[in-house]
Amino acid sequence: MQARPVDIRRVEKSRALLRLLGEAFPLGIPVELWDGSVEMLGPHRRHERLRLHLRDPGLIPSLIRRPRLSTLLKGYAAGAIDLSGGTFLDAAALRPSEKPGKVLRRIGIARLAGALLPLAFAKGMAAGTGFDSQGRPLAREGTKQNAVDIPFHYDLSNQFYQLFLDARMVYTCAYFPEWHEDIDRAQADKLDMICRKLRLQPGESLLDIGCGWGALLIHAAKHYGVKGHGVTLSPAQIEEGRRRVEAAGVAHLVTLELKPYEAMEGQFDKIASIGMYEHVGFSAHATYFAAVNRLLKPGGLYLHHAITRRGRRSEKAFHRMRPEYKAMTAYIFPGGEVDHIGHSTMMLEAHGFEVHDIEGWRAHYARTCALWCRRLYARRDEAEAMIGPERTRIWLAYLAGVSLAFSRGSLAIFQTLASKKKREGDALALNVPPSRADLYR
Repeated sequence: MQARPVDIRRVEKSRALLRLLGEAFPLGIPVELWDGSVEMLGPHRRHERLRLHLRDPGLIPSLIRRPRLSTLLKGYAAGAIDLSGGTFLDAAALRPSEKPGKVLRRIGIARLAGALLPLAFAKGMAAGTGFDSQGRPLAREGTKQNAVDIPFHYDLSNQFYQLFLDARMVYTCAYFPEWHEDIDRAQADKLDMICRKLRLQPGESLLDIGCGWGALLIHAAKHYGVKGHGVTLSPAQIEEGRRRVEAAGVAHLVTLELKPYEAMEGQFDKIASIGMYEHVGFSAHATYFAAVNRLLKPGGLYLHHAITRRGRRSEKAFHRMRPEYKAMTAYIFPGGEVDHIGHSTMMLEAHGFEVHDIEGWRAHYARTCALWCRRLYARRDEAEAMIGPERTRIWLAYLAGVSLAFSRGSLAIFQTLASKKKREGDALALNVPPSRADLYR
């Protein structure tokens, strides 16, 4: 970031604004400005290590003129603002419970305007983010996006994901039979829960749509004796996944393929889709469920594991995108769209499935993302060396933001177990036991 001469008056006006904001939001953390001066947000320090850094004097004017989450994220990605001594989860824990609008009204419009106006017309941020308006690297502009969306997210480098994932490299919601902080144990429990929900038996065939680095198939082959096949669109995942299959000694049972799900042929006894559906997009939902039905044998079980948003009174209202959702799909999951559980269930039934169970794992994903965020923050220097400071900052903000979204209920996640309808006589065959007691032993 290009250095600017220090404008003492701007520093003073910015510190005055921070003092006022400290009355409204007494987080109790120091803010270090670009000239090295420090202003406390609130009367007393409430966290011994956290410190907010304002490194670009143009950030505040830019936020005043365009008070949006996207402005803040661009500033954060460019290094105009940063946090040290902890994660955004630590800062969020200090946030007042009152809504921001109510707090700001209490300090008074006149006082707020008096603090904002002297900075409103000052020069804005000096640096860009290195990404286009869709969150993709500028160098990729003009490329067909359906060819780069998945690699953009997953092909950063296998080594990057190893910084914060578990030893098996499972990049989906973990499962916590009780609340603990061992991500390796929680992911092993998740893999086993999937296998048990699918009622896997030795010799059965299992298709994993969006197989990642192959962890589910390796677990299913080793512990349940199935023959597994996985598909992904990420070349980096295929390369590392095949290496892991070989190392686990299950290459005779597990194969991985770089192929879109809709191009798959044949039929399988069981199918799992774990954290892949978010990439499909609403326009392709019918194609997706038709493909799953075609690939599943009659009576076979399908486990649908996907993030959702809360349903609204109308589909039009549901498709209005909140700022944090726009940020997630722009900066991290380009092309991604998140369904609501009612629509997912409707689509399953409309495409020849019987729904047996729906289980909410919202709190599990809140904890999973929090653990990932803290693990990545602990290895921040290594991450920056691999993918650069901009992307590292975005990933830290993303993991913290998603954890908070699940904690507060604006995002949810469900595991839905369904079977392909198979009629025997006049009765619809039951493809699962009458009780699920064995799943929670």
